[in-house]
Amino acid sequence: MDTSSKENIQLFCKSSMQPVGRPSFKTEYSSTKDKQPCCSELKVFLGALSFVYFAKALAEGYLKSTITQIERRFDIPSSLVGVIDGSFEIGNLLVITFVSYFGAKLHRPKIIGAGCLIMGVGTLLIAMPQFFMQQYRYERYSPFSNSTLSISPCLLESNNQLPVSVMEKSQSKINNGCVQTVAVIGPIFGFLLGSLCAKLYVDIGFVNLDHITITPKDPQWVGAWWLGYLIAGIISLLAAVPFWCLPKSLPRPRSREDSSSSSEKSTFIMDDHTDYRTPHGEKAKIMEMARDFLPSLKNLFGNPVYFLYLCASTIQFNSLFGMVTYKPKYIEQQYGQSSSKANFVIGLINIPAVALGIFSGGIVMKKFRISVCGAAKLYLGSSVFGYLLFLSLFALGCENSDVAGLTVSYHGTKPVSYHERALFSDCNSRCKCSETNWEPMCGEDGVTYASACLAGCQTSTRSGKTIIFYNCTCVGIAASKSGNSSGMVGRCQKDNGCPRMFLYFLVISVITSYILSLGGIPGYILLLRCIKPQLKSFALGIYTLAIRVFAGIPAPVYFGVLIDTSCLKWGFKRCGSRGSCRLYDSDAFRHIYLGLTMMLGTMSIFLSIAVLFILKKNYVSKQRSFRTKREGTMVSPRIRKENCTTSDHLLQPNYWPGKETRL
Repeated sequence: MDTSSKENIQLFCKSSMQPVGRPSFKTEYSSTKDKQPCCSELKVFLGALSFVYFAKALAEGYLKSTITQIERRFDIPSSLVGVIDGSFEIGNLLVITFVSYFGAKLHRPKIIGAGCLIMGVGTLLIAMPQFFMQQYRYERYSPFSNSTLSISPCLLESNNQLPVSVMEKSQSKINNGCVQTVAVIGPIFGFLLGSLCAKLYVDIGFVNLDHITITPKDPQWVGAWWLGYLIAGIISLLAAVPFWCLPKSLPRPRSREDSSSSSEKSTFIMDDHTDYRTPHGEKAKIMEMARDFLPSLKNLFGNPVYFLYLCASTIQFNSLFGMVTYKPKYIEQQYGQSSSKANFVIGLINIPAVALGIFSGGIVMKKFRISVCGAAKLYLGSSVFGYLLFLSLFALGCENSDVAGLTVSYHGTKPVSYHERALFSDCNSRCKCSETNWEPMCGEDGVTYASACLAGCQTSTRSGKTIIFYNCTCVGIAASKSGNSSGMVGRCQKDNGCPRMFLYFLVISVITSYILSLGGIPGYILLLRCIKPQLKSFALGIYTLAIRVFAGIPAPVYFGVLIDTSCLKWGFKRCGSRGSCRLYDSDAFRHIYLGLTMMLGTMSIFLSIAVLFILKKNYVSKQRSFRTKREGTMVSPRIRKENCTTSDHLLQPNYWPGKETRL
């Protein structure tokens, strides 16, 4: 790529082009005339861009929070939910590389605005199935009205009664952290919104809620998953409005006029009253610009530090994407928490820890002016200590709930040999029960039964939303109390030690999230400083593309496929095909979920070690060459600064490019 095109590649750095044949800004314009319009328009752009980041992060965070709700609503397995989650990234693949390369030559505010419109419409479309499908249905052996009428869940062979089906439903410092901070706040609100919507019934506004006989703690409960997508879509549409009012270029701040390094920002932030000599590459046609595409790509992948860091980040993001996608599900299944509470603790505790870690990493890098090798060490160290601490989560699981015929036998023995008739026993042999139904009942013996019918219950009463079953022939067999035992609708609670384990899990999870995120900014700086300045914008585009293609899309899919292998009880749709999983093996789920995360994290650590090794090797050799040249000739401080700017950043042990933190 020729040197005249450098100014068209880098995004949002500090400096700008110098006017040709005109006096400086200090003599041409007064401070008042220069500063006011520039600052106001820059603040509008910064605020609008921050709002876009918030809207996008809100939608992505909310998508993660609705995984279990969508799974139950549409009765689909985790593997298919993973495909849905991964498809959220597919739209980026069509444009991200070309936007990162050609976007600098076009009207960037309008491009961003168009992207917001597409994002908003797409988010609204996600909610549309709710309005075209029938209302959510679940089965209950209970009358509609409050009563003490006895009905028989156990349908004896001489009994012709059928179950009742119920239908339900300083200014530079402020600008440096602003956009990224808002991008982290977005997922917090996304998960909190998911927690709120999970408490609302899925068909709220379409059914009489007085007729709903289940609560958010019931395993059949489905929250208003669609409501958050409507809110997120509207926010994205509103975020597009300011960009259609912004000009193609903005005035340049006077405080930046003396900067001498080249920057693509100069093509976006410049003074309209000054004539500039525009480089030839800026006026080149699309085909002419495309000629440099493949050479630039070859240049990037020929950089061993960049390539290895790209591989390490991709594998680590596989670990993180899979972990975050199924974390609400893991909390629900492992610790017996509701969807609402799972989303609430993630949004209120975990994500702020990530934000604090990213902020702390940036502070450390800036305060101590850490070199590129130091950044690589900090990135590696955070990964090593984070995943070592992550190992302790293997010991913080809860045992399987006692479920008759699945995790324990009807006589209380463990383990159970799994087969299709395991749910049946002599105690319920006279009942005409369906093995496909999942309407859990908690017996007074502390054992959960797949349904009241399979528990052999003869009668039941209802008061409000509370249903009590009596004369359950299977309840209490192990204690020789068969015949007069009772039970209540819903699963039994986990053992007494599970709430304490959940508390320990939250503490370790927060600390781990903080430590892993400490390496975020050092890794980002390492990425920027290991490549040529004119390729930074393109390198960031390729990096983002790789993360989305090789991590954002496949990770939720294969995590979901492996998690499905731990299912003990599958549901079935009315058409007879297999639906979503009703009960997981807690031990198998924990080992798959944590083990896969740990394995991917370990692989990324080894690649990070290779990055540091190559970086040190190149760093030492180039530092010697740099010292030799410096001893051979004396240059002025300003010329030395310009040479350092245009040379390989690996030559600069203490170089701190403030422009890179402004990307």
